[in-house]
Amino acid sequence: MKTVMRQGAVEVLLLAALFTSAPTPTGAQQSAEGARKILVKTPAAYPTLARSMHIHGVVKVEAQVAPNGSVKSVEVKGGHPILAQAVVTAVGHWKFEPAAHETAELIEIKFDPE
Repeated sequence: MKTVMRQGAVEVLLLAALFTSAPTPTGAQQSAEGARKILVKTPAAYPTLARSMHIHGVVKVEAQVAPNGSVKSVEVKGGHPILAQAVVTAVGHWKFEPAAHETAELIEIKFDPE
């Protein structure tokens, strides 16, 4: 009886591992959507305060882009707050190629004082 229960438990664990490690179709679609070409790319201005304090690093944002290519909104995903505001302002002015539907574009901008 104990052997049958152990075998059943092992089978359940194996099935759980199989389903949790398998790629999901929605993940594949999201990565394919992140490839819209940028037509107009306004550079992010390095904030004077950040430069004087030697603050550097990468800012990650997600831009919601309308079908016509204009940026609807920008959400900060990571990075120093002083640098992040410069990226939000710059990416808000970007223009992407038109598409059939709205997309979410992941963007990383690196700031280096040199």
